[in-house]
Amino acid sequence: MKKIILVIFVISSFWSFSQSKKITLNQAIEMAHKNSPDYKINLNVNQSNYWRFRRYKASFLPQLNLNATLPNYSNAIIRQTNDSGQDIFVNQNQLLISGGLSLSQSVPYTGGIFSVNSNFERVELFGLNDNVQYSVIPFSVNYFQNSLFYNEFKWDKKIEPLIYEESQREFIESMERISINTSRRYFELLKAQMQLKIAEINLSNQDTLYQIAKGRFKMGKIAENELLQMELTLLNSKNNVTSNIIEVKRTSQNLARYLELDTENIELDIPEELPVFEVDINKALEEAQSNRKAVIEFRRKRLEAEKEVAFQKGNNRLRLGIRANIGVSNNGDDFNNLFNNYNKQQNVSVSVGVPIFDWGVSKSRRKMAEANLDLTKNNINQDRQEFEQEIYLHVLNWSNQRDFLYTNEKAKNVASKRYEISKKRYVLGKISITDLNIALRERDEALIKYLNSLSAFWRDYFILRQLTLYDFINDKKLEVEDIFYD
Repeated sequence: MKKIILVIFVISSFWSFSQSKKITLNQAIEMAHKNSPDYKINLNVNQSNYWRFRRYKASFLPQLNLNATLPNYSNAIIRQTNDSGQDIFVNQNQLLISGGLSLSQSVPYTGGIFSVNSNFERVELFGLNDNVQYSVIPFSVNYFQNSLFYNEFKWDKKIEPLIYEESQREFIESMERISINTSRRYFELLKAQMQLKIAEINLSNQDTLYQIAKGRFKMGKIAENELLQMELTLLNSKNNVTSNIIEVKRTSQNLARYLELDTENIELDIPEELPVFEVDINKALEEAQSNRKAVIEFRRKRLEAEKEVAFQKGNNRLRLGIRANIGVSNNGDDFNNLFNNYNKQQNVSVSVGVPIFDWGVSKSRRKMAEANLDLTKNNINQDRQEFEQEIYLHVLNWSNQRDFLYTNEKAKNVASKRYEISKKRYVLGKISITDLNIALRERDEALIKYLNSLSAFWRDYFILRQLTLYDFINDKKLEVEDIFYD
């Protein structure tokens, strides 16, 4: 019966292995850059910023609008004021049809809006004296500006391009962040798979040693305590295999779902070692200051704070606006004569607002904006220092990471060789079970340190790329493929 179960287990294991998907670290990162949830979020955010910039650019182009009322019928008693200044109630029974075209253009140099308008109205009266009245404005030229001391368009021309550029760099940084997340999931699964293999080998070795120990115990060469310790070690090895199977299942699900794979049976390769290359701190700082979104973000925050100060200064003291209109119009009951003998239509108005006594509200708003500007400048200086320090420390850490990986790999090999020697010596009866367990523990600890060092090595490599947006291996700036928007 045991042989049948063993055969079934071997067949099922072979079937699962044959159905597993083999991927490398680079392949996993390529999949994550196209399929991961983080990529989809990153793409949606970038598309939103793209259309925001398109809207900003379009706001400086001419806008043509059609407004129409088709129709507006009214039959009601309304109140009107007659020529004597008295309010009277009259019956209104009419049909109104109106329509108009307007062509508007923002004027970025002044902050106003220039427009050309035309309008047509037809009113048909019902009742005792049925008649039709027409009104037409063939054209009127208008200009409106809310404030002569604050030009919002001028600030938008400085800030909006920075927001868009910042979003583009954020997209590239997010792609490198996806590489970091993929690398973390990849090495979690790789470590779990290697630990499972070691646990299975340990279980096989412990079972063999336990059988040898039982024979030696029957011959009276070892005490019962040593036999029980061997049995306990065997039971712990079985539990360790079970725990590692669960960990492999968990980590494989995490990676498969992140990459949107159709299987959780994933076979991973140990990544090849990166070619040797040096990272100069000055070069890293130069590339980071040229490529990172943080540099654009510093400028954008300062301009936004300066914009608020300009707004408060331009609106909290003297508020001055202007509205002007020039054109022609006509009205009458004969449609054919509407476009003859136009009447002039001209008006200019200037609005002035001066806060005489507002209990210091205007001054408080201006001072708050100025204080916020100073705070923003101080925060930017501090963030800039932390920005440079982060890159400086990470470059130093990266310089030592390859050495850590090399020494941990050598320690792993030494510990594995020592364990094999200790196992042979235990079989020959030259060392105790305690010494063998110590060698086993040191071998497993060395393996874990090596795997952690390997994971940290690649994680720091991708963090270095994210911090500088620069590929030091190929000596070029990081770029992404063109994004197409529907």
